[in-house]
Amino acid sequence: MDWTTLQTAMAEQGYVAGDDLAMAVHLSLTLGRPLLLEGAAGVGKTDIARVLAAVRDTQLIRLQCYEGLDAQQAIYEWNYQRQLLSIRAAAEDGETGRSVEERIFSEEFLLERPLLKAIRQPEPPVLLIDEIDRADEEFEAYLLEVLSEFQITVPELGTLVATSRPIVILTANGTRDLSDALRRRCLYAHVAYPDRQTELAILKSRCAGIETKLAGQIVGFVQSLRKEDLEKQPGIAEMLDFASALMGLGIADLTRDPVVLQATLATLLKTQTDRDNITTEVAQRLAGKAA
Repeated sequence: MDWTTLQTAMAEQGYVAGDDLAMAVHLSLTLGRPLLLEGAAGVGKTDIARVLAAVRDTQLIRLQCYEGLDAQQAIYEWNYQRQLLSIRAAAEDGETGRSVEERIFSEEFLLERPLLKAIRQPEPPVLLIDEIDRADEEFEAYLLEVLSEFQITVPELGTLVATSRPIVILTANGTRDLSDALRRRCLYAHVAYPDRQTELAILKSRCAGIETKLAGQIVGFVQSLRKEDLEKQPGIAEMLDFASALMGLGIADLTRDPVVLQATLATLLKTQTDRDNITTEVAQRLAGKAA
């Protein structure tokens, strides 16, 4: 499919992608290259992988990165408990030596983790490597080797070559600088907070039946809130939670009930400092601007 068809298909899955982002995803699919999506938390980077898996009707495999993540946790490990049980059973039967070793280090005892699982699917899955900047530089270097060859060496089994080449999406929030080597191997797109019209389109696609006036107020309020001095700006998911809360409470106008508006900020503000800074007066001011 061409990039405009892809853009339409993503919209049907509830993701409104701008032209630049849709083109970047299309080129990644066409060229078979990993796509690095960089931007603030909450702008919808992870959701792109989910939507792409739905559009391609394929499996989504996610590797969540964190400090201290190592190759064993990301690629494979052995089922040690089953191996010990097998060794004990073999010993009771009088079996020892190389035959026992070969059996316990076989496919039967191998536990696939996300990277190995992704290259062994019959159909190409979407492999989401989420928040790669949270992992250590050492793991990033190892990941480059895996992504360049799409094969993994297990010393006891040999080299496991990819059955299919996964569609790779990497995300980064800017926690640390990524290496030039990683950036060179990926296509790149920066995902920013959406403009007003795009965020309105997202809201209407996800919250069917929302009144036009309320939708406009919600988007205006959240976009104004993001300009305040906050520790954590509300993302798209928080905006959708805010909308769902208001609709569930039967609120049709943000300016009507200051107490309810302040209470529903629990969906948008996720630290006590931000809750303290956005007082009822501030919230009413922002709601008045959005009305």
